[in-house]
Amino acid sequence: MYSFAFFVTYVIITGGMDIQAGSIMGLTSICVGVLWQKMGVNIWLAVLLGILVGALCGLISGMLIAYAKVQPMVITLGGSFLYSGLALVVPALAGVVAYQGITNFPPEFQEIAAGSVAGIPNQVIIFLILLVISFIILHLTKYGRKIFLIGVNRNTAEYSGIKTARLVMSTYVLSGIAASIAGILLTSYLGTAKPDFGADLTLPIITAVVLGGTSIYGGKGNVIGTGLAALIIGFMKFGLTLIGINAQYQDIPVGILLIVSLIINFMINSNVFQKSKKKEIRRKVRDE
Repeated sequence: MYSFAFFVTYVIITGGMDIQAGSIMGLTSICVGVLWQKMGVNIWLAVLLGILVGALCGLISGMLIAYAKVQPMVITLGGSFLYSGLALVVPALAGVVAYQGITNFPPEFQEIAAGSVAGIPNQVIIFLILLVISFIILHLTKYGRKIFLIGVNRNTAEYSGIKTARLVMSTYVLSGIAASIAGILLTSYLGTAKPDFGADLTLPIITAVVLGGTSIYGGKGNVIGTGLAALIIGFMKFGLTLIGINAQYQDIPVGILLIVSLIINFMINSNVFQKSKKKEIRRKVRDE
């Protein structure tokens, strides 16, 4: 379920922020359920339309951030509330009780997340596929290099002829698509479509991105680090569940990880370690 963290990495590398991805997951989930069960749409077409919903959500927020130059935190916070609200409106309009959700999905749909290939769970395969795709796009293409340049200095990127607004907007679209895919996977795995899916994933996703080495100031980051950090957080939460820690308390260690990661991130970007090393060298010189 942490697979969309790869594309949140893109957003943060540009110097942006995306805290609406969890809400897009829930909106996608319930939209797929309503389209299939209440409107009679083929399940695979409903899945494609669900991904389109995520892309549209990312596009709306991305346009406001890129072209209106509104603070990403403000827009994505507003988007989080907006898409969470829409996720409650959609089932209400379709005559579905939101907290009950939509169930009885076709077996072939549930096989997306519950199935396996050669003994390897589909979720692992999808995670690796998204990791490879995001790595190639970010680290091996001109598009990826432009994203890094925007994060380092957006004005310089514009003077270089890069259409920065379009690229910034595209990162939010990719993040929205990835969030939709995660929402569909979660719906498939649980066999239920609910509007609150992903509501508790914002903190772990941002933590995974920052813990993976992406600078919140932009210009630095990699999806391999994000993937490893996502696995660490996933195993940590799984381990906490095994030892009997209630799910409502599992965000505490994740929050601590995020705070520690931000402190280390700040110290690295502020050259605190280099400054302390220089002071140590000067002190030794004076002592000699």
